[in-house]
Amino acid sequence: MIAGIGVDIVDVPRFGRQLEKTPRLRERLFTEEERDLPLRSLAARFAAKEAIAKALGGPAGMNWQDCTIRKDEAGDPQIHNTGSVAKASEQRGITSWHLTMSHDGDMAIAMVVAES
Repeated sequence: MIAGIGVDIVDVPRFGRQLEKTPRLRERLFTEEERDLPLRSLAARFAAKEAIAKALGGPAGMNWQDCTIRKDEAGDPQIHNTGSVAKASEQRGITSWHLTMSHDGDMAIAMVVAES
């Protein structure tokens, strides 16, 4: 059963300017394994994390470091949750996540479906 859905879109150049303006933002939003990815990939991952937060109903105290977007062996994006995000997922009874991300031109988008 679908327990939540979320979608988010990010303007890549604007997101890049924010990262330049606030250098610590990269550390706040992304895990160590994500931080050195190209800007378009970071924007898509930020959109994914925003979509995850929306699917969870915007849980208070969500730590962006508790969610990592990884690629599996086939290159498909996978959500790895720990800490506050894993706790919110457990409280909502979420047993699996589905994620798609894309970027084209100056835009990056992500959509998630949470199942219980």
